[in-house]
Amino acid sequence: MSLKASELILNPDGSVYHLNLRPEDIAQTVILVGDPDRVPKVSRYFDHIELKKSKREFSTHTGTFKGRRLSVVSTGIGTDNIDIVLNELDALVNIDFEGRAVRKSLTILNLIRLGTSGAIQADIPADTLVLSDLAIGFDGLLHFYESEAVQRADIQYAFLQYADWSVLKAVPYVVQADPELNELLYSENMVRGFTATHPGFYGPQGRSLRLMATDADSNQTLASFRFKNLRITNMEMETAAIFGLARLLGHKAASVNCILANRSDGTFSPDPSAAVDHMIRYTLERLAAQGT
Repeated sequence: MSLKASELILNPDGSVYHLNLRPEDIAQTVILVGDPDRVPKVSRYFDHIELKKSKREFSTHTGTFKGRRLSVVSTGIGTDNIDIVLNELDALVNIDFEGRAVRKSLTILNLIRLGTSGAIQADIPADTLVLSDLAIGFDGLLHFYESEAVQRADIQYAFLQYADWSVLKAVPYVVQADPELNELLYSENMVRGFTATHPGFYGPQGRSLRLMATDADSNQTLASFRFKNLRITNMEMETAAIFGLARLLGHKAASVNCILANRSDGTFSPDPSAAVDHMIRYTLERLAAQGT
């Protein structure tokens, strides 16, 4: 079935609408960063950069690192942008733009988020790298797709009961990272994590400047929740959507979080630029070593 022009939107040059990319522009392994300014901070370590494209908050560099072809794409902030980026990345490899139809043979992408995050557990200090095994999304995005099969309903229901969750808020969803990709990235210098993905930076994460949050104890509620041996370790704004959409689309996804702040003790990284650079170099070396 041919996809209508209103559903698969292409630019006059044949590139996909928001990312402004053509299928040949991306590698099979894609590093996702929120900040467009972080794209060159990743690609500066490439041996060679073959492509640079930008449109709005979406910037892409494709090149090679130690002989491995990689792309780094900025998503901007929030799960609404993740909805755009993951659907369009998938379209680039799995939809024939000329025929406007899904390809019979599908390509699996490796999607690795490199993001900054805040810890909510006292024993996870700033500058720690957290590798997310699971994520709980408070944004509601995944409920707009037929996604029950990829949700961890047992953890979701336990959290809803524990938190006495308001019916006025989106129902949380819990999704898993790709186990194989996580094992490739993991080392003993990292913390295995259960990441909370929020739809905002201030009220949703318990911050109040001039507006009061509806639940001033939300971070404590997250930090104290337990499901068997699981605890929520950190919070940010993209990971759950990446995990959920990747699993629905058949791609592999992982999330490496550089902890810049510890919300429980109010501390912040003494050198955030160095901490983020360490995360970038660590991830690139792990990818090169494992041949992904």
